[in-house]
Amino acid sequence: MLIISPYFPPVNAADMQRVRMSLPYFAAFGWDAEVVTVDERYVDMAKDDLLLQSVPQEIKIHKVKALKKKWTSKLGLGSIALRSLWFYRKKVDQLLKTSRFDLIYFSTTQFPVCILGPHWKKRFGIPYVIDMQDPWHSDYYRDKPAAQRPPKYWFSYRLNKYLEPMAIKHADGLISVSDAYISTLKGRYPSIRYLPAETITFGAFDKDLDIARDHQHKFSNLLQDGCINIVYAGRGGADMHEAIAPVFKVLRQGVGKNPELYGKLRLYFIGTSYASAGKGKATIMPLAEQYDVQSQVVEITDRISYYHTLATLQSADGLFIPGSDDPHYTASKIYPYLLTQKPLLAIFNPFSPAITVLREYGVHNVYDYQNIRDEDIDGFFLNLIGHQPLLQHYNTNAIKKYSAEQMTLNQCRVFDSVISKHLT
Repeated sequence: MLIISPYFPPVNAADMQRVRMSLPYFAAFGWDAEVVTVDERYVDMAKDDLLLQSVPQEIKIHKVKALKKKWTSKLGLGSIALRSLWFYRKKVDQLLKTSRFDLIYFSTTQFPVCILGPHWKKRFGIPYVIDMQDPWHSDYYRDKPAAQRPPKYWFSYRLNKYLEPMAIKHADGLISVSDAYISTLKGRYPSIRYLPAETITFGAFDKDLDIARDHQHKFSNLLQDGCINIVYAGRGGADMHEAIAPVFKVLRQGVGKNPELYGKLRLYFIGTSYASAGKGKATIMPLAEQYDVQSQVVEITDRISYYHTLATLQSADGLFIPGSDDPHYTASKIYPYLLTQKPLLAIFNPFSPAITVLREYGVHNVYDYQNIRDEDIDGFFLNLIGHQPLLQHYNTNAIKKYSAEQMTLNQCRVFDSVISKHLT
């Protein structure tokens, strides 16, 4: 299997995590994997060399070049997928001419690179599978104010609408983190209705916590000593305000009735922007100011390394995961939170599949933002204030079900199905 993942360690990107966490297990389930990625020299995202410790040494990694962003950005083309597209085609053409592969697996949110799938399938007869970690073409932002839309939305919306059918219509299998993504695609493209497809979330990868713990001394402490620190690490955005607002409301009420007690609480939102260091726009602090709790809220827009994030989660007194108002949002980041076994408060859209997963684990404080009560949040706060943050013990069946190893097996079953169908 040849895996196409433009981002790969040491680049600290969320969309390479599935590949990274699956590589140790593919061989055990009958698949030898090689990865084609963009050389990190052409990537302007944060790097984390510790990520390389989790990648098996025997895995072959092929690196391609990309056009320099300082030149392409003048044309509005900063995407790593677009900058590397020609180099990907040239490199993989060469690999497919000289080596035998049974399958190509696109696992990335840099979706434009997937349009090479039909080319390789037509020229070399190799089927391909696309991993839909996010929606590719989506109408989610069409009715949103311009300030809430991603940068260059006008261009990306039209490009995605044009490119998505080119890749999806000829795909041989789909993997997705959400049932809704698959349903949307099969409804949009009737020709793929009977395509092998499976919803597979990211998995929990125990080794990561060990790496973070072993190197904790290398990371700066972002939390305030003497306070009760509650941490969320991940992207921000106005789409999360419905999940965060009830927490700020209860925090404000608590400070009003007992400032000495509730004044000990600090809520951290770390790595909320995808922008380069120092250029991120705060999206959580304006909401904190609206609820007059800005003195107890810390927003760090800059992203920190993956293992710095894990070390910070381990150092926290409690953890918070807010979900998007998009019901399809799955928050694959929940697994590192669960691995820490810290007290956890999670608030999602009522239709988010993350709620089911968290409840299977046995997490106590899991709510949807339409039905959460003030006393639910207050109870979470008071347990932390009362120094009762004992380690959480989760359902062993759920731990196994959502492990990285099991998720890799689930992927391989899709691959096997694709190959079986391709050979008949």
